[in-house]
Amino acid sequence: MKTETTLYDYLLIGGGIVGASTALQLQQRFPAARILLLEKESTAASHQTGHNSGVIHAGVYYAPGSLKAQFCREGSRATMAFCEAHKIPYQCCGKLLVATNAAELGRMEDLAERCRQNEIEIEILSATQLKAAEPNIAGLGALLVPATGIVDYRQITMAMLEEFARLGGEIRLSARVAALYEEEDFIEVVYGSERIRGRFLVCCAGLMADRVLAMLGIDADFRIVPFRGEYYQLPTDYNDIVSHLIYPIPDPELPFLGVHLTRMIDGSVTVGPNAVVGWKREGYGRVNFSLRDSIDNLSFPGFWRVMRNHLRSGTVEMKNSLWKRGYLQLVRKYCPQLALSDLRPYPAGIRAQAVMADGSLVHDFLFAESPRSLHVCNAPSPAATSALPIGAYICDQIEERRG
Repeated sequence: MKTETTLYDYLLIGGGIVGASTALQLQQRFPAARILLLEKESTAASHQTGHNSGVIHAGVYYAPGSLKAQFCREGSRATMAFCEAHKIPYQCCGKLLVATNAAELGRMEDLAERCRQNEIEIEILSATQLKAAEPNIAGLGALLVPATGIVDYRQITMAMLEEFARLGGEIRLSARVAALYEEEDFIEVVYGSERIRGRFLVCCAGLMADRVLAMLGIDADFRIVPFRGEYYQLPTDYNDIVSHLIYPIPDPELPFLGVHLTRMIDGSVTVGPNAVVGWKREGYGRVNFSLRDSIDNLSFPGFWRVMRNHLRSGTVEMKNSLWKRGYLQLVRKYCPQLALSDLRPYPAGIRAQAVMADGSLVHDFLFAESPRSLHVCNAPSPAATSALPIGAYICDQIEERRG
C-alpha cells in the first residue's frame, strides 16, 4: 500500500537567524499554514549566527538607498524591541570609530555624511573628547554612533524558533538536504531516508546557499567564497578597558572593516577580526581544509579575480593571521597599552561571501528564485541585525506571489 506524502505549505532550509526570522514571520502571517524548517545540524544557529560578534549595527557604512542600509536601520530597532519583548539581555553601548591619522580624519567626515544620509544619529568627537569618553583609546578624533548595541544572536534565534513552534511551526534538526526536485505543483526535498513536499521553498542556507541553488538547476553567476574572521579575547582584567565598541576608520578600498575591540554581552572583550580566505566552509579551528571546498574555490574564475584585485590586502591579512605581532600592531594604533600576551585564543567565524564571476564582491543582499522557491544567496553583515526585516521582505515577496 502506497503512503501519501505530507504536503507542507512552506518549507524552509536553514536554522540560522535569517531562517528562524522568516519561519516565525511566515507562521505569524499565515497562522493556518503548515510550515516546516529543516536544519542540517543538531542545533540551530550553529554557523554564522552562532559565531557572530554580537553587534547590533546602526548602519554606518552602507550606501544610502541600498537594502543593506534599509534593513540595518529597521533591524536595529526591531532587534532591540524583540529582545525587550522576550527578556533577552542586550546593551546599547554605542560605537566609536577612531581616526588615528589625517587620512582617517578625512574618511571620518565622509562616514559622518553617510550617516546623515542614512538618518543615523552621530556625534563627532575631538581628540580631547575621545580621551574623556575612552581613557584607554588614543586617536585624533572619533565618530560616536550611540545606537549601536551588543547581544547574543544565538539567544535571539532560539527565542524565534520557540515562538515559531508555539504557533504551530515544525522544526527538524539533523536534516541535511541531499536533493531538491521542483515540479509544477510542489517542491520535493530529500534528506536522509525522508522525502517531503511543499508548495513553496525558502532557502536561507548561508555558507551552502550556492550548492542548494544548484540542486534546483538555477543558473547563478556567483559562488560562495568563505572568509575566516579570526579573533582574540583579552584577559578578564581588561573587561573594563572600554565602555564602547571601538572600530578603526575603514579604508574604502578594502572589503572588510578592520580589527576592532568588541565588548561582548557576557562582559568579555574580543579583538578582531581579520579576513583570510577559508579553505573549508565550516572550518572554525586553527588549521582547516576541505578538498571539495578548496576545489570549489580554485575552479571558480571569480575566486582568482578577487584574489588578484585584493592581492596586497589579502597578503597582509594572511601575514597577520600567521604572525600575531602584526595583528597586535593593528589594534595598538588606537589601544597602545595592549601587549602580545594579552591576545588569548578565541573561536573564529566564517563569512559566507558571494563573489561574482568577474571577481566583484557582492556587498548587498542577493536573492534568486524559481517558480516555487526563493533563495537568500548573499546575506552580508549586518545580516544578524537585519534578520527581522529580511524575514519580512521574504514574506512580502511570498504574499505578492499568492496574489
